[in-house]
Amino acid sequence: MSEKTKFIFITGGVVSSLGKGLASASLASILQSRGFKVRMRKLDPYLNVDPGTMSPYQHGEVYVTDDGAETDLDLGHYERFSGVACHKTDSITTGKIYQRVIDKERHGDYLGATIQVIPHVTNEIKDFILSDISDEDFVLCEIGGTVGDIEGQPYLEAIRQVAYDLGRERAMFIHVTLLPYIPAAGELKTKPTQHSVKKLQEYGIQPDMLLCRSQCPIPQNEKRKIALFCNIREENVIAALDVENIYQVPIAYSHEGMDRQVCKHFGIECDGEPDLSKWEKIVDIIRHPEGEVKIAVVGKYMQLLEAYKSIHEALVHGGIANKHKVKIKWVDSELLEKSEPDIYLSDVSAILVPGGFGQRGTNGKIEAVKYARENNIPFLGICYGMQMAVIETMRDVAGVTNAYTTELNPNCEPVVGLMTEWEKDGDKEKRTQDGDLGGTMRLGAYPCVLAKDSLARKVYGTDKISERHRHRYEVNMKYEKQLNDAGMFITGKSPDGRLPEIVEIPNHPWFIGVQFHPELKSKPFDPHPLFVSFVKAAIDKQNKK
Repeated sequence: MSEKTKFIFITGGVVSSLGKGLASASLASILQSRGFKVRMRKLDPYLNVDPGTMSPYQHGEVYVTDDGAETDLDLGHYERFSGVACHKTDSITTGKIYQRVIDKERHGDYLGATIQVIPHVTNEIKDFILSDISDEDFVLCEIGGTVGDIEGQPYLEAIRQVAYDLGRERAMFIHVTLLPYIPAAGELKTKPTQHSVKKLQEYGIQPDMLLCRSQCPIPQNEKRKIALFCNIREENVIAALDVENIYQVPIAYSHEGMDRQVCKHFGIECDGEPDLSKWEKIVDIIRHPEGEVKIAVVGKYMQLLEAYKSIHEALVHGGIANKHKVKIKWVDSELLEKSEPDIYLSDVSAILVPGGFGQRGTNGKIEAVKYARENNIPFLGICYGMQMAVIETMRDVAGVTNAYTTELNPNCEPVVGLMTEWEKDGDKEKRTQDGDLGGTMRLGAYPCVLAKDSLARKVYGTDKISERHRHRYEVNMKYEKQLNDAGMFITGKSPDGRLPEIVEIPNHPWFIGVQFHPELKSKPFDPHPLFVSFVKAAIDKQNKK
């Protein structure tokens, strides 16, 4: 780690879901626009080792990195806004921390000491914060949860110690808080923010900057009041107002002077304005699209759409690339099991079936695939969605009526089954039916070779790609000939030819299923080619109506 590396710790107060992740990602992107090199990290206080076994209703999307870490969805914001790939070393949980501490204790590494939260747990957190850093100018660490949560206390103590060890000239504390508007009183209330800062001060942390979430502009006298009672410079009370779309956030924070005040805190010269032209261009396209296209996402987690956060953003990115607004129609797959799909899908120009686990809603996804195939509607199947596309073709075209996945029926025709052994980076990966669920899937980036005359080859513009995976079951290659005879072709495979990665139906306007998750690599200024092409196909379909 370079001695020039500076650390910014982002905490949250008053209530959860204030947008710490977006604030962190936005600050990183603004600092990048000033020429600085950044790194971003998330410290989550929950006891799970990672979110991999958590229900999407509990946690939302599980974001996967190239090196196979299952992480919080905020890492998706980090990558989308900064373009910097996250690693396993950028995501930690209390579960991982305690696992390491207990492993060391069992191994005898503590030489007979009594193991305590301080210093053993906090030291482990500090080691994580300071590890795997090279020449970054700034490392931004977001602390999950809300100040006052009992599970977050070791993290607050750890970042206090890091600031003490490095010196305040290399550390900064940013606190995201809420200014509620009380309609009956006709004013913003600063008291919750004051209490939140007092709570933070109880842990020995004096915030250097406040990001105050608000529905309406914050009067200067209110900023002055907050600064006085929270012991913060007035110019470091930053208004974080609601915006039309998340890609306006970097621009809004920069206009509030956030980046200038961060540089000032660290004694860095900060002349001129940051180059935010790429964000301004994106916002302009979103505000003034050339048209609108409706695309259905047929999934099973519709009660919490954050389960499909990256899907949503990747479709938006595909729209930006085509200068169109993508209007997403969220369709619960269970509805397609009870009614004719036409009721829910007749008004859309494309259909996307995303990943998922378990029996519920599966037949509805198969119905969505069938509807897209039979009605020549552009279709994109992702992970489980690809598997359902293969099953639908085998059943309804090839005539194998009991084709299914052994994940749900061990006695079916195993068109999709458990892959127990494969290679990654020259090493053998092994799985068993009754093994642990957590961290045992095919995770992270894998290479894929594309067939020469395939649509996928045309879309990507290359014959070799690398994409991120998160799944346990695979399409069975022994059915390739039957699929071909039914009009579906495997056009993307692992280099050894054992793992099918992409399927297509050439005799269709646009029909692709992928075993990986392309949405995880899409960015507003670098949209994923599959989503760009998919949205373009939807626009073409709409124009023909």
